[in-house]
Amino acid sequence: MSTKKLFIILFLIAVVATTGCPASRTAPVYNISNTPISSVSNRSVSSAEVMKAIKRAGLGLGWRMAEKGPGKLEGTLHVRKHMAKIEIPYNSSGYSITYKDSLELNYDGAKIHNNYNGWIQNLDRAIQAQLSAL
Repeated sequence: MSTKKLFIILFLIAVVATTGCPASRTAPVYNISNTPISSVSNRSVSSAEVMKAIKRAGLGLGWRMAEKGPGKLEGTLHVRKHMAKIEIPYNSSGYSITYKDSLELNYDGAKIHNNYNGWIQNLDRAIQAQLSAL
């Protein structure tokens, strides 16, 4: 086999190997920081109402929500072999969603599988919808 043919074959193998690489489907971890709360009625809402809205939103998307002390929820989502765990600090004026732990999502300390970021964006939209109904 000629050197040129060997080079082409090795090049094609390298291309195929890198396009299937899970790291190519990662992005920086998406966190939500200090999202302000507003209701349609423009009235102030209590921390208890915020907590209930966050729980309803999460449960509707398959998240398991657990209270972890005053003003703090922990959400866990299991999808097939994947698991994502988040922390949701909240009060009557706002909330945040931060990464806590995961399994099988290629987390490397800064980046994570794109699906995680989509799950967080969906959760944030669901929380906003629940809060706007207050």
